[in-house]
Amino acid sequence: MSCNKIENIIIVGGGTAGWMAASSLANFLKNTPTKISVIESPTIATVGVGEATLPTIRGFNFSLGIDELDVIKKTQATFKLGIEFKDWYKIGHSFFHPFAQYGLKVNGVDFHHYWQKMRSVGDKTNISDYCLPILMAKMGRFCQPSERPTTPLAKYAYAYHFDALLYSDYLRQYALNLGVERLEKTVVDVSLNTSNGFIQSLYLDDGNHLPGDLFIDCSGFQGILIEQALKTGYENWSHWLPCDRAVAIQSENKSDPLPYTRAIAQKAGWQWRIPLQHRQGNGYVYASQHLSDEEAYLSLTRDIEGSLLNEANWLHFTTGVRKKFWNKNCVALGLAGGFLEPLESTSIGLIQTGLAKLHTFFPHQGFDQCLIDEANRLSQAEFERVRDFLILHYNASQREDGELWQYCRNMSLPEQLTHKIELFKNRGHIVSYEQESFEEASWVSIFNGFNIHPQSYDPMADNINEEVVRENLSNIRRLIYSGAAKAPKHKNFIQKHCMSPL
Repeated sequence: MSCNKIENIIIVGGGTAGWMAASSLANFLKNTPTKISVIESPTIATVGVGEATLPTIRGFNFSLGIDELDVIKKTQATFKLGIEFKDWYKIGHSFFHPFAQYGLKVNGVDFHHYWQKMRSVGDKTNISDYCLPILMAKMGRFCQPSERPTTPLAKYAYAYHFDALLYSDYLRQYALNLGVERLEKTVVDVSLNTSNGFIQSLYLDDGNHLPGDLFIDCSGFQGILIEQALKTGYENWSHWLPCDRAVAIQSENKSDPLPYTRAIAQKAGWQWRIPLQHRQGNGYVYASQHLSDEEAYLSLTRDIEGSLLNEANWLHFTTGVRKKFWNKNCVALGLAGGFLEPLESTSIGLIQTGLAKLHTFFPHQGFDQCLIDEANRLSQAEFERVRDFLILHYNASQREDGELWQYCRNMSLPEQLTHKIELFKNRGHIVSYEQESFEEASWVSIFNGFNIHPQSYDPMADNINEEVVRENLSNIRRLIYSGAAKAPKHKNFIQKHCMSPL
């Protein structure tokens, strides 16, 4: 077995995925002579509609030594405490998915069981009243959580809304400063080793060829390496997630930016509202079988309050994943590896976790198959867990105004998702599978938001007297309301700490 180290990494494609990969690998390999090159075609436009993230983005930036306030300023970012879902369960109904737990676990029993206990005896208090970032979001407030909170109730995570193109530019400069080479060229052909099928080199539009050891495909839906060259195959999940198009457009801010994303269900999909410091991102994700492009555009622009700032950006996609994320000496990231639509803002997070797996199983030139197989197994499991979480949003809807919702409500579900739903319905337990991207509180948010409640609660919750539980819940609500009210307005926090000069 060869133990020769990887000497030459070639990344095909820039954009968010390409420059996240370049930055991460340059930092990971900074004490080695490994050469990293990014081929960024001047003729292929970056998708660039993604503007919302998950809290894991903060960990990614921290791992690179990036100052949080600096990246916020330079990407025109705002803060994201979660997502408000409007009209998903039924028209006129809304709920919030936060990046935090509800209440406190007591005697090893999760809080939602105590909440269900009180609900069973007539308490009408919504579970959202037991979550600090939900109250802050409703009040339009934001503050960074204390590193040493006086109560566990004050622990919460947050993410960002940012300009994805500006974030790519930020990471590009970071990577270039670490010695990454940028080639403004287009790949026109791929040379494969005739004996083992590995990628040997790339032929560029200037007539040159570029040999490499490890290739990272960040070329978007084209999958120039992973699919066009290696014929890896694609697993189509559109029968579970039938939305296949999106139209995005930017508009002027007409009010102070909210510290959360808005996802508003429509008859054939859903619209997003994402506030940045200097503009708002808007989009409509829809199923083309049930809505024309023209109808989608008219519906989206009709609901926008501010003046439009750009032409519409159209995205056609098929939800699913490559049959292998890592094939031979090629790793696919971002849209090249798979796409599960923008709901819950998972795309950038999946790039990040894909890179983490590459770090864990980083190869030598021998490319041990057992390491590749394990990376693929974990990646497949992670995509399936995210897929199931998204499916629940559609399947649990009780909307009756469109064929899309009727189809989703009656479709067959993946076996593990069915088991998870039935387990919660029975006694409120939430099973966690390997490679879960969304924690227990997230599933509680969605179950509750769609009015899915268990027949009973954990009997261990009865070890605490009903009146004691009632008093404890009252105290939690009081502490959370007090904490939320003390936080500054979201706009004021940004103006004081991280306002963009642009």
